Amino acid sequence: MSDDQGLLQELLDQERRLVFDRFDNDTAIELGTRIIERARRDGLSIVVEIARGEQRLYYCALAGTSADNEFWVAGKTAVVRRFGHSSYYMGERARQRGVDFATAQSVDPKKYLPHGGSFPILVAKVGMVGTATVSGLPQAEDHKLVVTVIEEYLAELGLAEARPEVWTA
Repeated sequence: MSDDQGLLQELLDQERRLVFDRFDNDTAIELGTRIIERARRDGLSIVVEIARGEQRLYYCALAGTSADNEFWVAGKTAVVRRFGHSSYYMGERARQRGVDFATAQSVDPKKYLPHGGSFPILVAKVGMVGTATVSGLPQAEDHKLVVTVIEEYLAELGLAEARPEVWTA
């Protein structure tokens, strides 16, 4: 398996592994707060949005971000909502196939941004209910931040084995 194929497989494995048993407003606030706390601890300038369906449940923009990050959050989130996979997976899959994402998927390239940082919120026996999105870092780092914090949170809840170092960009 090539490194590219391995990356795609790991991205899919993350989606299979990182599943909540429920997801409500309090869960969204806790997840968003944990991402922001990690960013502050690491000195990162990011925007975080946690949504359930079309409803934004949590939003925070740290110093050093701009309105441009809102554009990226919206575009990455649109990809996850439409295709049900992380924005990083969708962008990497198109890149590996050598196709332009917007053309191949028949979507507006200004509204659908297949760059890492938005991850589906998945609930057992339900499916995708929302998104967790970060903007402000290179795409692989945006993705890793979201996945690492979700993984740690689920491990605390007893829903996933803590393996934050499994995936590296």
